[in-house]
Amino acid sequence: MPTTIKIMVPIVGLGVGVILALAAVVFTKAVFAEPFQVFGMGAGPDQPIDFPHDIHVEKVGIECTFCHRTVDTGNAAGIPALEQCLFCHKDLGEDQFILPGSTELDKLRWHVENQEPIRWKRVHRLPDHVQFMHEAHINAGINCSTCHGDVGGMEVVEQVRDLKMGDCVDCHRANNAPTDCLTCHY
Repeated sequence: MPTTIKIMVPIVGLGVGVILALAAVVFTKAVFAEPFQVFGMGAGPDQPIDFPHDIHVEKVGIECTFCHRTVDTGNAAGIPALEQCLFCHKDLGEDQFILPGSTELDKLRWHVENQEPIRWKRVHRLPDHVQFMHEAHINAGINCSTCHGDVGGMEVVEQVRDLKMGDCVDCHRANNAPTDCLTCHY
């Protein structure tokens, strides 16, 4: 056997071994560990503008659907247009719910004046091969807090349920909802 082949065999074997070891680590983390941060629980991400859900929901009394207007008519809850935020905030002046000179409101106004969208960081995410219909869940009487937790009491929104398939299937079974694969998967 030529020398080149003798050297290549251990190198190829080492490469395959490294790939298998990495695959084993990823598989183990995916199955047995906490969910990956992008699909998992943990402290909510820092947002470009601090939006205190607790003040808007508990103190002002705004319902989820007032801001997340497409939640009961489509696949996604939607994020309100910046103009919708200013609709309430522009005329409140020094109302008890607004701190005069609020830097967060200044950021909001800057984005509106400069027609620059706010790049919110997503908190809840499902894999691309999963379809989730908020509308169906709302029509079935499932409260937003069932999956999202007490967002109204959160200063910073975070994911409180792992939203993995087992969690969803258990909920479907408990509520006599369909458990056929095509209910949630494309």
